[in-house]
Amino acid sequence: MLSEPDATVDQIMLPKPFALPVSMSLSDACKAAVRRHYPIYPVVDAENRLLGQVRGWRLFEQQIIEISAQSGQMVGVQKEERSFTPLFSAFLKRHPWLQLNLLTAFMAAFVVSSFTGTIEKIVALAAFLPVLAGQSGNTGCQALAMTLRGLALGDVDKRPKLHLVMREGALGIANGVLVGLVAAAAMWFYASRQPESAAQAPMLALVILLAMSGSCLMSGISGVLIPLGLRRVGADPAVASAIFLTTVTDIVGMGLMLGLATMLVL
Repeated sequence: MLSEPDATVDQIMLPKPFALPVSMSLSDACKAAVRRHYPIYPVVDAENRLLGQVRGWRLFEQQIIEISAQSGQMVGVQKEERSFTPLFSAFLKRHPWLQLNLLTAFMAAFVVSSFTGTIEKIVALAAFLPVLAGQSGNTGCQALAMTLRGLALGDVDKRPKLHLVMREGALGIANGVLVGLVAAAAMWFYASRQPESAAQAPMLALVILLAMSGSCLMSGISGVLIPLGLRRVGADPAVASAIFLTTVTDIVGMGLMLGLATMLVL
């Protein structure tokens, strides 16, 4: 409508139109179309002969389903499961992941049990174990969510992996220092009011600050390396990453805090 009346078709046509190969996987098609937002995508064979078309909203609908399924897969809920899935079928799909998670929880418990003597002498540390585990775990989940999203959209492969690791590591240490300062102040306040640990309050606050910073740094890095490593060996990062990440954050966080307390306070 905006061209000259005497213009020919070859003057307004696209010389190299974008098309989806018929053999392309659905996930790759979504990645290829994510930045174009065309209403319709032609589908061609190996010789670029038109075979059909795919509407853009159908592609993005599938992409939304895949991305939304990741949050469920991270905690053992399969993407095929719906709210109307039979109860026994849902149980069979979920329960194995809970058993595996229990095994990894025992590993973290073993680390804590190795420092029983330290906890008995510094009871205040026990109150801050869940605080440390929660903060480092959330930091790792943030990095993991961004990495899984990048894998789904193809963003991860567009720049060096080291850049992503350093970015999430920097975010982890920055967040760890800030929340560590708040947690350290809380530890100082709490320990100074306990007769058995009042003299150790400054060192305990330092332990919390160092442990929070180090565990958040490690959590951010692990949130990138774990899904990338699983993809490298052919596993689905969305399915197994969360369990491995929880194990790493718990072991590193609790081990770091109790180890520092043993070295610096006792």
